[in-house]
Amino acid sequence: MLPSAFWQGVEQFNQQEFYPCHDTLEALWMEATEPDRTFFQGILQIAVACYHLRNHNWRGAVILLGEGVRRLHGYQPEYEGIDVSNLVFESNRLLKELQAIEPANVSQLIFDLPQIVKSVNSP
Repeated sequence: MLPSAFWQGVEQFNQQEFYPCHDTLEALWMEATEPDRTFFQGILQIAVACYHLRNHNWRGAVILLGEGVRRLHGYQPEYEGIDVSNLVFESNRLLKELQAIEPANVSQLIFDLPQIVKSVNSP
């Protein structure tokens, strides 16, 4: 069972409060043991990627989206009530959109950012 602070981080992520989400998840990640540690790190990296994207940092967004997806890959289809497959799919979609544009154009476009959703089997 994941700590309540994790669900606070999920809420912050879904409200696109990526800096507070980073702080919340980083505190969990630093104290966690496997397998939660890598799971937290993957979500944390996707949150920071979205933060970079909001600040028009194409390179930071691309690097961290790729790293976050790579870390979460083994947690699919779901982990501890989170639909990881959906998060990986949405993050990969965003990564491909970013890779298809010129980095200088990142500030001129609007992107659909991923959301963290509960798995179908979650209470």
